[in-house]
Amino acid sequence: MSNSPVLVIMAAGMGSRYGGLKQIDPLGSNGQIILDYSIYDAYRAGFRRVVFIIKPELTEAFEQAIGSKARRLMQVDYVYQTLSAIPDDLTVPEGREKPLGTGHAVYCIRDTVDAPFAVINADDFYGADAFQKMYNFLSEAADDDKYRYCMVGYAVENTLTENGTVSRGVCTTDADGFLSDIIERTKIAREADGVIRFTDGEGGEIAPGTPVSMNLWGFTPSFLRELDAQLRDFFAGKLLTDPMKAEFYLPAAVDTLIRQGKATAKVLTTSAKWFGVTYQEDKPTVQQALRAMTEAGQYPEDL
Repeated sequence: MSNSPVLVIMAAGMGSRYGGLKQIDPLGSNGQIILDYSIYDAYRAGFRRVVFIIKPELTEAFEQAIGSKARRLMQVDYVYQTLSAIPDDLTVPEGREKPLGTGHAVYCIRDTVDAPFAVINADDFYGADAFQKMYNFLSEAADDDKYRYCMVGYAVENTLTENGTVSRGVCTTDADGFLSDIIERTKIAREADGVIRFTDGEGGEIAPGTPVSMNLWGFTPSFLRELDAQLRDFFAGKLLTDPMKAEFYLPAAVDTLIRQGKATAKVLTTSAKWFGVTYQEDKPTVQQALRAMTEAGQYPEDL
């Protein structure tokens, strides 16, 4: 297989979040959805292959709405996240219907991707700068005494909405810019006094400039081998405790490898602003931002 970096897009949750692909809100001036911008930015950065992780039943609708457009620019492949996509000796708890999480979603590409790869969410706007930095890192990525991974870190103030709280992986980095740890905070907002706070757990402040994860990760193929062992640990641990709802999360998998001393994750900082429709009230803000970027020449009208 080619060693050129591959873009992997986690889209298996799209149907449930939006009530079907056909109801994805058009946000661009010509009906574009956020994913159209991500694919365009990834192509400009150098990516030439995209792998979509979807539900099998969404294949036809997804190809019609998204895949067929992406094929104009890139090689397109589909991988299916199903409860049966697990090692042969594991068994999903009886009655489980909920997907097994983002870590499992990436595990599902193990037979399809054998090159450095980036992982993104389907419904987040990341910005051209983020894709370029990711592509540049992956183009030279090679494991040595440790696995060499990366993530794009956004300044927390660039990832907030005015319409409620957001969940973010709040990152701590060492003096060399590598990820020390990542803590999921589920209720972050800028309050009336201008201070950014999280209110889950004991609560606290988050300083402006603090990097947070938006699930834009970069990996070498070694990560897929490690996911097999971690998935087994998940089945033997958290899934036994909460068989219907426990999820195997991608950031937790990275955090485990860092704590074990097996991997590093370089935090690539970007000044880009994240956009997403966390709440229906966010839609006009995102539409206005995309329109402004188009008028500034950052994106063509007929993207």
